[in-house]
Amino acid sequence: MTDKLFAESEAAALEQLHAQGLTDGLPVVIPTDERVARMVLATGQAAELTLGDMGPAGGSATIEKIAVAAVMAGCLPDHMPVVIAAIEAIINPAFDLTEMQATTHCTAPLILVNGPARAACGGIASGFGALGPGFRANASIGRAVRLAMMNIGGARPGVSDMALLGHPGKFSYCLAEDEASSPFEPLHVSRGFNAEDSVVTVVGAEAPHSVMYSGDADAGDDHERLLNVLAIGLANLATNNAALTGGAAVVVLNPEHANILAGAGLTRADICAALYDRCVHTTEALAAVNPGFASRLKPGAVRHCFKDPSQILVLVAGGSGLYSMVMPSWCAGGHRNEAVSQAIVLDLFCEIPVRADTSGVVA
Repeated sequence: MTDKLFAESEAAALEQLHAQGLTDGLPVVIPTDERVARMVLATGQAAELTLGDMGPAGGSATIEKIAVAAVMAGCLPDHMPVVIAAIEAIINPAFDLTEMQATTHCTAPLILVNGPARAACGGIASGFGALGPGFRANASIGRAVRLAMMNIGGARPGVSDMALLGHPGKFSYCLAEDEASSPFEPLHVSRGFNAEDSVVTVVGAEAPHSVMYSGDADAGDDHERLLNVLAIGLANLATNNAALTGGAAVVVLNPEHANILAGAGLTRADICAALYDRCVHTTEALAAVNPGFASRLKPGAVRHCFKDPSQILVLVAGGSGLYSMVMPSWCAGGHRNEAVSQAIVLDLFCEIPVRADTSGVVA
């Protein structure tokens, strides 16, 4: 069983959680016995079942502890399948969670959701403003993963989480792909899953970098210009992807930009290959801005920022218009910031009716 705290009231409990460093700095829902038990019940799994250990502290990620984080984050029971799958993804050894939690870089797990779970798990937003405020599922799912990383994994700013500045995605960083607006196969299908599967893909990423491009339907090289702009944002000389190379990164195309590329006959694989070819730098270019990272390179050498095109994850989301987003990454750890995909299991989960708890607060 999870260790318990006691307080005279929910207001006092909230202050106690803040004082003990168990929150992300924002108010949380108090994880009472009843609320946690209902969240565990929704998973259809035993409270003591462990998914694995979570670094750097090596805490055991049991269903009950994850349920505590989900309650505190404001999750509904419907959100739990995605929370569980995201936790399974980040504790996969390939994700290098311990190293990622301890780095001075500002990386945070970006949670990408595909398949039927987008609608079945509380309606995870993928359109206008989906990475911003106003979407309970996105905010709560991402926040639950962060609270688990803090309270199970033991990441504490300046103590074990050594990010020099961090970014807002370290509160919550969750997005669904807009599969209906995409001219391409869904991201999870490109990663080897079936279209009917529900999947989370998690990658340690920086905050979104806005990439602006105004399409010109009369220009024969419209798609080439867009690819050039995306490549500049994705792996410019100030990024880890340029200096360290080898890690994954994410491109979020808005539907208008996606249609420019699809209209030129490009598939997702074609886009990744074209960006891979464009994300290159010479030793001299790197040395001009960051000589410490160029000292071991041969003069005249040309380096790709990614080890192969598959390290560039391309998906479609957001509203149509001028702006797409790119998320460069960390490029370190034993697996060099690999993206990890995990199936979301919906069959085990139970529908729990909403009702008032003994305090009159809807749980």
